[in-house]
Amino acid sequence: MGDFFLSLSARLALDRRVCVAANRWGTRRAVGLFFGAISRLGDGIFWYALMGLLALLGGVRGLTAAAHMAATGLAALLLYRRLKGWTRRPRPFRVCPGVIAHVPPLDEFSFPSGHTLQATSFSIVALAWYPQLAPLLLGFTALVAASRVILGLHYPSDVLAAIVIGGGLGGLSLWLLAALAALP
Repeated sequence: MGDFFLSLSARLALDRRVCVAANRWGTRRAVGLFFGAISRLGDGIFWYALMGLLALLGGVRGLTAAAHMAATGLAALLLYRRLKGWTRRPRPFRVCPGVIAHVPPLDEFSFPSGHTLQATSFSIVALAWYPQLAPLLLGFTALVAASRVILGLHYPSDVLAAIVIGGGLGGLSLWLLAALAALP
């Protein structure tokens, strides 16, 4: 059983190796440009546009879904900023030889990936309202998560943790909405 679980030092070494390998892939011009654009869309542009479209085209249901996404997004923003300030993990391009930042970071610290946390929580909420958006949202969320490592801004563990945290936050927001709806 001990062989199944890697030691902490082995996990950190694997995290760095995957980070360096993914970042090297990003040095290809087309790859760097593509993932740079995905990351920029993941800054919020994609999600704000989606919320706007839902609100404009979806009637009351769309407006409610957009408001639910916005509330969850605000909670995600507050949570990830708190976690970054608490963990203060340096970004890989600052401390990991061989990793370069292909785009400038939005803030100083690495853990967790705010882009991935937001994308995951937004997707969970949006898919609860509009499951037919799954191919678009799941694909985009996966690309956002990959972009953060490829661009040298996050370790894979930052992204994986953000998926778990964002998934929990999205699920919690759905549970809260259901609980509120069940009140007399």
